[in-house]
Amino acid sequence: MILQDPMTALNPVFNVENQVGEAIRIHQGLRGRTLLAKIIDALRKVRIPAPETRIKDYPHQLSGGMRQRVVGAIGISCEPLVLIADEPTTSLDVTIQAAYLRLLKEIQAETGLAIIFITHDFGIVAKMCDRVAVMYAGKIVETGDVRQIFNRPKHPYTEALLASVPKLEEKTDRLYAIAGQPPALYNLPAGCSFAPRCPYVIDRCKEEYPPLFSAEERHVSACWNWEQVGKIR
Repeated sequence: MILQDPMTALNPVFNVENQVGEAIRIHQGLRGRTLLAKIIDALRKVRIPAPETRIKDYPHQLSGGMRQRVVGAIGISCEPLVLIADEPTTSLDVTIQAAYLRLLKEIQAETGLAIIFITHDFGIVAKMCDRVAVMYAGKIVETGDVRQIFNRPKHPYTEALLASVPKLEEKTDRLYAIAGQPPALYNLPAGCSFAPRCPYVIDRCKEEYPPLFSAEERHVSACWNWEQVGKIR
């Protein structure tokens, strides 16, 4: 008598064909050879070599870069209009990161797919994005084109984030760090959430949360004192 491990029974390991095919089967109702062809096509779009044989592989048989491509295949398998990429290059080395980002650019050019990147990596933002929304304590505090955000930040938090990125052309004895700690989301202050850490803070910041002010065309900032940003540092 062969007893099956209860943990294996509850958490079976699925191969690439199962994982990519699940979304297609549920959303498009495909079965059999049609489903198999769709799975192989999705893998081919993310440049996985020999997809006809790779579909039988399991995650532990793939490299980190290949696993990330399978995730990409799952994401585009049902031909969405928008793809949300949440930290898509986490745990990948720099070379694999660059290849994967280049792949996403190619897929976007081929399909017209819109991609929302959620990332803390300014290199990805500069390389991949057209527009940027900066969030602090669960709220968007600044939105603008990439050049506006990088060259003319109008929120103190955005300015501080950019200042914390070391620059190769500059020598410094100590890296810049934002003073203080983020607030607890269950106990946000009455005014601006960044006020306790902000060098531009005024009394109104501590009492009332600011609306979005238009700093320039298509560039807004949630800061009462946005016109002063950039004049201290």
